[in-house]
Amino acid sequence: MKKLYISFFVLSALCMSGCTNDFLDIDQTKNVPGEPAQVNSDAGATSMVDAVYNTFLSWDMSSFAWNGVTSIMTDDADKGSDPGDTGTDKDVLDALTFNASTPSFQSIWDYNYAGINRANQALEMLPKLDQVTPSLKTRLAGEAKFLRAFMYFTLVKGYGAVPIVDHLSPVPISQADKEMQLTRKPVADVYAFIEKDLKDAIEALPLKSAYSGSDVARVSQGSAYALLAKVSLYQKKWQAVIDNCDKVTGYSLVSDYSLQYKKEGEFGSESIFEINGIGSPTAPGFGIGNYTVSQAPRGAGGWGWGFNTPTQGLADVYEPGDVRRAATIIFRGSTLYDGRVVASTVSNPMYNYKAYSSAFYNLEFTDTNLRYLRYAEVLLMKAEALNELGQTGAAIPLLNQVRHRANLGDTPAVSQADVKIAIWKERRVEMAFEHDRWFDLVRTGQAEAAMAADKSAQFPNGKTFIVGKHELWPIPSSFIQQSVGYSSQNPGY
Repeated sequence: MKKLYISFFVLSALCMSGCTNDFLDIDQTKNVPGEPAQVNSDAGATSMVDAVYNTFLSWDMSSFAWNGVTSIMTDDADKGSDPGDTGTDKDVLDALTFNASTPSFQSIWDYNYAGINRANQALEMLPKLDQVTPSLKTRLAGEAKFLRAFMYFTLVKGYGAVPIVDHLSPVPISQADKEMQLTRKPVADVYAFIEKDLKDAIEALPLKSAYSGSDVARVSQGSAYALLAKVSLYQKKWQAVIDNCDKVTGYSLVSDYSLQYKKEGEFGSESIFEINGIGSPTAPGFGIGNYTVSQAPRGAGGWGWGFNTPTQGLADVYEPGDVRRAATIIFRGSTLYDGRVVASTVSNPMYNYKAYSSAFYNLEFTDTNLRYLRYAEVLLMKAEALNELGQTGAAIPLLNQVRHRANLGDTPAVSQADVKIAIWKERRVEMAFEHDRWFDLVRTGQAEAAMAADKSAQFPNGKTFIVGKHELWPIPSSFIQQSVGYSSQNPGY
């Protein structure tokens, strides 16, 4: 499993700053890789695409900032930690008082464009390589397009209209090309770009069953169909959701919900796209930076920083007997699956169990994986789309499949309106702490009510979600300053 991630360092001499986080001085494409001869082999070509995957291991891409903008901001999580520790900006994210200078939004912007830049570099170079096995070259291009589409999906969900950078530019970059890169494209154009990349990826990628060994961490045709279904869900293209979900074949729900969040459950039958973390005390750098320790129990008897803690509202929403509650939440004073005792003296009453690593629980780089697409979500997406099209009778059995795995009976919901609410609730408890809650609240119009109901000692009256503003994150102020005449801020910021 380590090979996929170590190979980035083989490519580092070619990418230099084009493969780091500081390329976003707006000229995203100033560093084109070296001569084709330097990567003109199966291993070299693979390294270029491995560098795209590596973006997701960053502390800023998939860890602290990402938890802040997708989880701490929601009704599922609080800032956690100690009251005096703001986590740089996690306090203002939690309170929904952030602005265009809030660092986490800058991090998410920068690192997604860094990954897009790596994908563009690979896609520019691959056609020039004549010593690479043709079928491998085709597959690698499909992987790069999937990953680029995934990152643009994150950007359009969060920021709305964003620049589309899809090519490498000559150095020095021309003013005309700079203007094109700085201009925010309409949301519809961004979605069309994403869909084109995913359709290309579908044609190039193999089925999941074709992978073995370390390659099981790679995206497959099923990954592309599932992401295309999700992209359609956000656009309310209901029939397209159904059609693409039907093409996600060869997957099944695992019988033990909790297993898929443990080392032995990685890349199981339910896994469609997950980021692979590899923990090691002697070879650091291959896990998701501080993902585990930043969310681990804090205080006397703890071993982590204690951020991104479950809310009481999340704990209470699980139905009696739902096995997902115990698999999602670490409770103060409990004993974990590997025998580790969570002291009754830790700072917060609850922590995120899905971020826990048994072997490397207190290290910067652990073996915890980040699950982005699972088959359970495919079932729920199809159920939601069927219900929206008035096919409620066909939607209910899909919802019940997910409930039955959680040790629950059939949903009591019958009407179209009640089934819609039941599906939304199921998404919340099924995918808690898997970075969908904020986007789900916004796309379904639940955000204002959910934030008002998110009451705690810190927010006794709930939190204020401003309709017309908070649906989108602020465009980072640094980008606005660099792109005078080419860009604009989102409403309310």
